[in-house]
Parts: sequence; C-alpha cells; structure tokens
Amino acid sequence: MNKTRIVLFGFAAISLIFMAAIGSKKNIPPAKQKQGVRKIVIDPGHGGSDYGASGKYSHEKDVSLAVALKLEAEIKKQMPDVEVYMTRTTDVFDHVRIKADKANAAKGDLFISIHCNDAPPNRHSELIGYKTVKYKKGKKWKTKEVPQYKTYSTPSPAKGTETYIWGVDKNDDKERALRENESIYSDSAAKEDLSDDKDQIIAISLRMQQYAERSRNLAFTVQDEFVKVGRVSRDARQRAVGIWVLQAVAMPAILVELGFISNPEEEAYLNSESGQKELSESISRAVKRYKTTIEAKISGNSGSK
Repeated sequence: MNKTRIVLFGFAAISLIFMAAIGSKKNIPPAKQKQGVRKIVIDPGHGGSDYGASGKYSHEKDVSLAVALKLEAEIKKQMPDVEVYMTRTTDVFDHVRIKADKANAAKGDLFISIHCNDAPPNRHSELIGYKTVKYKKGKKWKTKEVPQYKTYSTPSPAKGTETYIWGVDKNDDKERALRENESIYSDSAAKEDLSDDKDQIIAISLRMQQYAERSRNLAFTVQDEFVKVGRVSRDARQRAVGIWVLQAVAMPAILVELGFISNPEEEAYLNSESGQKELSESISRAVKRYKTTIEAKISGNSGSK
C-alpha cells in the first residue's frame, strides 16, 4: 500500500471513529442524505484567457472542455435519470469562486472538475568539444583545454491519470462551504442563523465526513476504470496545498487529471477523438458504479451489488 492510500484510508478511519462517537449521543440529527445522485456538476477546467497547461500545439482549457462535453453526453446516455449541469460549455473564463457558486446554486449531488496535467521538461547537457584558453601561473602564461557543453531540454516522459479529492488540511473550508449552503440543501430552508446550534454543527460535520468518504471512493473508482482501458494510473490523491474549488462546493467532489499535455504522446491522445471518447466513457462508468453503490446503501440493499 503506497503512502497516498495510507493517507486516504487513514482519513477514512478517522471519519468512521468520529461518526461512531457522534452517533452514540442522543437527540443528534443524522446526516441528511438525498435520494441518490440526481444532479452532477461538470466543471471543465480553465477557459477564456486562462489557458491552463499547454503542449506543443494545444491547451488544457480546450481539451478539458472537449472531454467534459463528451462526459455530459455519456452520462445522459448511460444515466437518463441524472441531470447534468455544466459550469461552462464554451471558451469563457470564470473565477473558481464563481464556478463554486454556480455548483452550489445548482444544488448538485456530485462535482467533477476536468483538467490536464503538466510536468517541467528534462534538462540535458552534452559535451560538444574543448576550447583552448590561456591563464597565467606565476610569471608564465599557460594554456588549458576547457570542456564546452550544449544544454537543451526534452519533454518530461511523465504520463498517466490522477484523481484528487480535497486535502484533510482543508476540512475547515469544506465545513464552511456546507454551513454557508445549508439553506440551499435543507429540506426546510430555515432562515435563522444556525451556526451556533450544536446539533446543526454536528449534522454538518457528519455530512462532511460522508462527503469525504464518497469523494474518496469515487476517486479510486475513476482510477480503476482508467486502468481497465490501459491508462497509467498515478492513483487517487490529496494535494498538499489543496485544490480550492473542491473544498468550496457543498457536495462530494473530485478533480480528474486526464493526462500530461506536456508529453507529446499524451498530448496526441488527449486531442484525439478516440482518446477523449475513452476518457469520458471511463469517467461515466465510474460515476455509474458510484451512483449504484450510493443508491443501494440508501435503499438498504448494499449487498445486492
């Protein structure tokens, strides 16, 4: 088991202990569960003046939009009962805060952000010959041969997919997002301030733990589907510095890095019709597995699939 999985499963263990301790108390409202996955928010990364990462001939903003649109169509085809909300469908720029606000206002059950990865080029140095130089030693002039080098760079060979969830150090931000959007998700949109209500605080904390578990499970499922079609998996991860939009949306959330646009081989794949189709279908299959599991648990039939 690698360090990433240890961190993620450690996060899960802490969540379960927390939930068990809270659940043992009386008069504490359970975390509210909506009935399954009814609306999915898809966020094509970057856009407009924000190009994102770039390869030799293409930009992240365009690849992410193309795959996101195909994912939208695939989800509608495979899960006709699910509504899809796109944060953008054209080449426009919105700040991540606006994207988060859009997702929360749409009352999504799941947030999927689509991106491409990037890696700095490898630097090389090659001996191309020698240069004779003079130098003075005492009162005498002498000569010596000094090696001459040519430096150049080649694209990084980094390749593969990664799927991120919000970092554990961003739990306070996620809790704040849930609290600020409580009136949107509450069955009875109470207008009074419940931020100091202990039961409400506990309910929000429980929901945050639930969303963390769901996000983690979906991240691993997405990576599993990528592996099935031959993609190199760089695993499900939590980025140390955090990914702001993931903790700003009041729902389970993942960010998918489709591949390294800085790698010419990957860039060709990411821009190909077949590659984009394969990626969108893989994510859609993962979402369908996720949806089936969530709805089975809600209906009490978690052992049926």
